[in-house]
Amino acid sequence: MAHSANKLELLQIADAVAREKMIDRMIVIEAMEEAIQKAARSKYGAEYDIRAEIHPKTGDLKMARYREVVEDIEDHSTQILLEDAKYKDEAVEVGGFVIEPLPPMEYGRVAAQTAKQVIVQKVREAERDQQFDEYKDRVGEILNGTVKRVEYGNVVVDLGRGEAVMRRDQQIPREMFRQGDRIRALVLDVRREARGPQIFLSRAAPAFMSALFMQEVPEIYDGIIEIRAVARDPGSRAKIGVISNDSSIDPVGACVGMRGSRVQAVVGELQGEKIDIIPWSDDEATFIVNALQPAEVAKVVLDEEAERIEVVVPDDQLSLAIGRRGQNVRLASQLTGWDIDIMTEADESERRQKEFEVQTAMFIEALDVDEMIANLLVSEGFSSLDEVAYVPFEEIASIDGFDEETATELQARALDHLEAQNAAHLEAARAAGMQEDLIEFDGLTPPMLEALSKDGVLTLQDFAELADWELAGGYTVVNGQRTKDDGILEPFDVGEDEAQTLIMTARVVLGMMTAEEAFPVEEGIEDDGEEEAEEGSALTDAEAVFADFDKKN
Repeated sequence: MAHSANKLELLQIADAVAREKMIDRMIVIEAMEEAIQKAARSKYGAEYDIRAEIHPKTGDLKMARYREVVEDIEDHSTQILLEDAKYKDEAVEVGGFVIEPLPPMEYGRVAAQTAKQVIVQKVREAERDQQFDEYKDRVGEILNGTVKRVEYGNVVVDLGRGEAVMRRDQQIPREMFRQGDRIRALVLDVRREARGPQIFLSRAAPAFMSALFMQEVPEIYDGIIEIRAVARDPGSRAKIGVISNDSSIDPVGACVGMRGSRVQAVVGELQGEKIDIIPWSDDEATFIVNALQPAEVAKVVLDEEAERIEVVVPDDQLSLAIGRRGQNVRLASQLTGWDIDIMTEADESERRQKEFEVQTAMFIEALDVDEMIANLLVSEGFSSLDEVAYVPFEEIASIDGFDEETATELQARALDHLEAQNAAHLEAARAAGMQEDLIEFDGLTPPMLEALSKDGVLTLQDFAELADWELAGGYTVVNGQRTKDDGILEPFDVGEDEAQTLIMTARVVLGMMTAEEAFPVEEGIEDDGEEEAEEGSALTDAEAVFADFDKKN
């Protein structure tokens, strides 16, 4: 009768623990089995393979020693020879087990304590696994919880089924929490760690604002309106870019709501954070102008390769465009992903005047002309000697105040100056040790050759081993920040495609690869022979380059 009570008690304990911890009942039973096994090994010997089994319905406990049947014994504690095993079980084969039942045992204080520790550890691990499985797919959701305690500025939140942490840097500045406060926060991350799954919350992340708008604006939840970008200065100001998939619905109006009810609900949750709702546009310039609201923009100049934009605003709009401590332009930059330079119309005018003066001085010195002629050239859009030397003759002669004789003389002087410059560049390159195979390589100008020599590129082999970004420049993302990589030939407006063509041509010339490998022709292109003719022309040009190089060498 006592034995039955013990069996019943085991199952009752398993059921009670499973209900309390909200884990699978079998996990608790398996933990008990492992605890009994460990206690038995402490009595009979840790070297033995002793296994315990609790029947999940009746509570019957069975303990047995297991020995594997082998042909050669390596461990007498856990193995037995086949011929010896046959005495115990004639049907046993190599690889099987001889199972010897063990009698019930009395548990001492140490064994019982060990068993308890094993059960507690197993149950705790099961709780942690369940907690991780429950929250790992809820990243990006808003959860409600209660502040359990505040430690060194970090807030520990009771979620009911587990604990979460909101670090100081993920809190809205000047927001104070006390034990027992209700809190809403975004699940930022869930990680497995040695001390158990760690749930990290955030109220400062841009995604928290997006999730709040999704709760307040049904059109966002339904997918009619999309949030394309969010930038926040938590607790102070934020910008959010929205677009509507339905032309009949105004995305900004829908997010603001009747008399601002929807946006005010979000503002209230964010402790009064001011929110600018910006209409998203696929046109970068338009979106950036919108993002700088409430400032007015007079003109923009985009540098798409560098993802940089120059914005010109009226003089009285400068402080509004920049914002307090640069907040407005900083948020606009985060929202659009572009670096934004802001200047006033007066600053732009001054800069253009300086550029005009520099170009004028350059023409005066290089062409040995008076200031009036230099001013006329700059005013007509000429900014370099190459333009003067190589534009059609008529373009210079058509300038008011110029005649054919003046145009001829100007082009001749420009060519003479360029030739003198090129000779100086080549001399500098040769002085640095540049070899003739690179000097005679088609596609590189003397200024480019000097720039290469200064960077230690002295032979055609050196040139062929470069990467295209080393010539044309590019950007590397480090810790989420775009870092500029300067290219050797970037000052000469050599793009990535041109750099790649030059390097591939050099590799073909050196025999490092074939022309077909360097310039593969796309298959399946047939359109009345036009593409074939263009490809043939391109191949002919490439072959001409290689043939010309061979003749020079």
